[in-house]
Amino acid sequence: MTPENDRYVVRSGRASDAVELARLHASVQLQAVTDGRPHPGIAAWVEDLLDGHPSVVPDDFLVAEDSATGRPVASLVGLRQHWSLAGVRLPVAQVELVGTAPEHRGNQLTERMFTALHQRYAADGVPVQVIEGIPYFYRRLGYDYALANDGAPSVPATVLPAIAPDRSNGLAVRPATVADADALARIDRRLAGGDVLLCPRDAAVWRYEIAGRRPADLARREVTVLIQGIDVSGYLVHGSRLSAAGELNVFAAATSRSADWPQAAAAMHTHLAQVGRRYEASAPGPFTAVRPILGPEHPLVRLSPAGVPRRPRGWYVRSSDPANLLARLRSLLQARWQAADLRWREPTMTIDMYGRAARLEFTDGRLSGVSVLRGAISPSTEPGTHAAIPPGALLQLALGHRTLPEVLDAWPDCLVRDRRTEDFLTAAFPRVPVQVWPRN
Repeated sequence: MTPENDRYVVRSGRASDAVELARLHASVQLQAVTDGRPHPGIAAWVEDLLDGHPSVVPDDFLVAEDSATGRPVASLVGLRQHWSLAGVRLPVAQVELVGTAPEHRGNQLTERMFTALHQRYAADGVPVQVIEGIPYFYRRLGYDYALANDGAPSVPATVLPAIAPDRSNGLAVRPATVADADALARIDRRLAGGDVLLCPRDAAVWRYEIAGRRPADLARREVTVLIQGIDVSGYLVHGSRLSAAGELNVFAAATSRSADWPQAAAAMHTHLAQVGRRYEASAPGPFTAVRPILGPEHPLVRLSPAGVPRRPRGWYVRSSDPANLLARLRSLLQARWQAADLRWREPTMTIDMYGRAARLEFTDGRLSGVSVLRGAISPSTEPGTHAAIPPGALLQLALGHRTLPEVLDAWPDCLVRDRRTEDFLTAAFPRVPVQVWPRN
């Protein structure tokens, strides 16, 4: 990495940084939870990320080093993974553990590390970065709220079943073992072909989730499988402890067949009730609720007992080149137009993003290519421009976070040339359910 003209150098991480980075992040992350003491769960998570995590190698860390001492004083990490957007494989980097030692804050170390990170992903062809974090802060670094995160009601513990209801129809939930990894990977492959956004795991990643993490790792989850007889027919992933509010978080749930959901939901809710009450015995407070970190449209949520509504949170998302992102989605766009029986009558369609533009090329009315070019000086008056869409709005459209009518309502500078273009873009960008459990 390029050294700055001061006391700090931003560089890639090394395996030998494990002790220092674990100490650094344990002392700056979630300090409100520990009353200012180092957080052991954060330390264990950093150690796991630097010790065999399937999405991270030491080089994926970026470290701001104090030249005077040679010690890391700020750091972040990008966890590389592939998500599936309605069947399209999409490289994604999830940014985590952004932290700076208190005595070194105010030196723009976060901004420097993010600049280096974005340059790295532009060179490596990683089109999307996501992060959860401080409200508004990451907007200043080029991110926008472009994905919903949870929003499902919390279900009070008092309304959960105490014993398995008859409608479970022979389905049961048990802890997963590494022997279940192949079956879990098959379920994810099937889900990845559906019209959702999710983060599928292969068998190796499932084995890591089941048995690869340190017990204290803050990111460790309990993986359970839904079984009928000896066959694995789904999974349920929940927290390994109650939250400070006494809630049991649910991170993922799936079934092999959508028709199984009524019975599967009954078995899963019974299991969650039993786990929550078991965790309560070693928790500082009572088991209060099950909190699904899922969207309101998720089948487990729709079949849940009545709960307390929650406002959805958001993931910050960034793409350095939304036009290039459209090129990656070419097959999906054509499939959606074909399903809507739409054929474009012109040889090209130009979508300008106020700086860059995407030229969609058509052969016999079908999308045959997408190229990226310089945008027009004044897209709103350029006769060859079919739509002018701000890059943040296009990112939300591409990921299925908002529909075109919603974008047109929220962005006055989102312009569509005519009704036919509007019909095509409406069909191209429907809302997509988010079922992402990222590989953190």
